[in-house]
Amino acid sequence: MSGRPRHGALILKWGALGDLVIATPIIRRIQEHEGRATILTAPPYAPIFDGWPGLAVHGVERRGTAAMCRALTHLRMGRYARLYDLQGSGRSRWLCLLSGVPERIGNAPSPAYTHAPPPAGREKPHPFDTLNALLRAAGVPEAEPRPWLPTGPAEQEQVSGWCQAQGLRNGRFALFHAGGSPRWESKRWPHYSALAAAVERRGVRIVWIGAGEDGALNQALAQDVGIDGTDAFSVRGLAELGRHARFAVTNDSGPMHVLSCAGIPVYAFFGPTSVARSHALGQRQRVLVHPVPCSPCRLPVCPPSRAHACMQGLTAGSVVERLIRDGLL
Repeated sequence: MSGRPRHGALILKWGALGDLVIATPIIRRIQEHEGRATILTAPPYAPIFDGWPGLAVHGVERRGTAAMCRALTHLRMGRYARLYDLQGSGRSRWLCLLSGVPERIGNAPSPAYTHAPPPAGREKPHPFDTLNALLRAAGVPEAEPRPWLPTGPAEQEQVSGWCQAQGLRNGRFALFHAGGSPRWESKRWPHYSALAAAVERRGVRIVWIGAGEDGALNQALAQDVGIDGTDAFSVRGLAELGRHARFAVTNDSGPMHVLSCAGIPVYAFFGPTSVARSHALGQRQRVLVHPVPCSPCRLPVCPPSRAHACMQGLTAGSVVERLIRDGLL
């Protein structure tokens, strides 16, 4: 094995969903530069890369000694010439250090890396900017902020059939994601029902999207207005559905990032989290905020004394006015 030449690049990116989407332009740029690439990601996210032209996919868990040993075995057996650590965690640095790959590129100076940008300043940048700095350190041209998820005939046929069954016409419905991580209740905007009713009165149907724990909320919302689309689509299917929609309105969530790949306007509510660090690529001008002194607090639950002012202050009427100004209603 020691005599086999090294070739190609290994891209290390386990997750999470939003971070993977943000990394898609970076992955494409690495492919263009290296010619041959493999991505090592968490098994739940491996299907996202099915059908991605020229990219091999290897799913490996990131937690537990056995999982790390399997990942390390893949790295060493693969005989890669370069390793791009887009994860930047303690585990990924450990893998880089022991990988045996001669060129290892990371997001900050570390013994694990042979190439890395200088340390970032006190203000933490957007992950896309961090990853572009990693590319520069490797001598790779910067990527443009254009997220991308490939879809194929399976997703296209599913979306077409589902829309037909629901009586939805292209460009005449909007996607709303009112849910999100149950650990981050503070990210949830409380006025979706009123907004959905106002939008439907203006001739645009509403589809409530999400998965898993979003189901109970979406079911309740759909009793008043709109269609419950919970768990109807994979990640790639959601991106394809977005390409048929007029626009989307979301919280700061994974679907926000997925829909940024669809080429439609994506409006997102921000309050407890940082716009500068977390906005969807290509959509910063559509971030919806109500400035208050305590924002961004980065607290998963808003203290009662603050009355969730950053979200409560964003009224459904103000969002409707914005959509009208932007020519969407």
